[in-house]
Amino acid sequence: MRVKTLAPLLILLCAVSVPGQENKCVLKLSELPNAPELFGFHLGMTNDQVKARVPQVIFEHPNEFGLSKTSINPDFDSRINKSSLAGVRTISLDFLDGRLTSLWLGYDSSFKWQTVPDFVKGISQSLRLPDAWTSWKSRGQQLHCADFQMTVNIVAEGPGFHIIDETAEQTLTARREAKEEQDSPAEAESSTSTEIVADKQARVYYSAGCVPAKEIKEANRIGFKDKDEAEKAGYKLAKPCQ
Repeated sequence: MRVKTLAPLLILLCAVSVPGQENKCVLKLSELPNAPELFGFHLGMTNDQVKARVPQVIFEHPNEFGLSKTSINPDFDSRINKSSLAGVRTISLDFLDGRLTSLWLGYDSSFKWQTVPDFVKGISQSLRLPDAWTSWKSRGQQLHCADFQMTVNIVAEGPGFHIIDETAEQTLTARREAKEEQDSPAEAESSTSTEIVADKQARVYYSAGCVPAKEIKEANRIGFKDKDEAEKAGYKLAKPCQ
């Protein structure tokens, strides 16, 4: 009898959510379905695929990290077929190595979802997203999944939706950090390249490691990369350094 009494209680305890174990999104980009609200755009598209969708789009050359950006503005480009982008004000696209890694759509006042809650509910149904959205900034919502994140907020006259490939963002960050590490030794060498200190008034220079007996006034102080540069400028080696 004791076991039968405890059984319903155990079932109830299992059904109660444990604090800190809220719903999580484990979806991957590859698992997202196409959504009509994204008007044919999706992360991973190539430049050619975007060009096929909107032939008028112009791509900039990728920077040293492989990143390039562009935007589509149906209201400001009369060549674009606005009927195929009804309700869209602006589309911003970022590419890494020729693949779309960041997609932002700004919708106008004619779009069917005008509030953040309505947009979150609608896009969650279209993309089959779990109820794992959290607050973002003042009145927005965000969703973090296995390898992507989304944000929804209100921008100007309508909602804004942003989806980012987090794996690509990590790749971009790693490339920037590697570039900084590569540049650091060169910057350090540049900062120490002026080893020869000279006195403009006395017209003498002091070799590396040779310190003037008296501090050279700032107005008379000048630096050279090496002794050859100093001597070409008409300076002679100071006696204490000879």
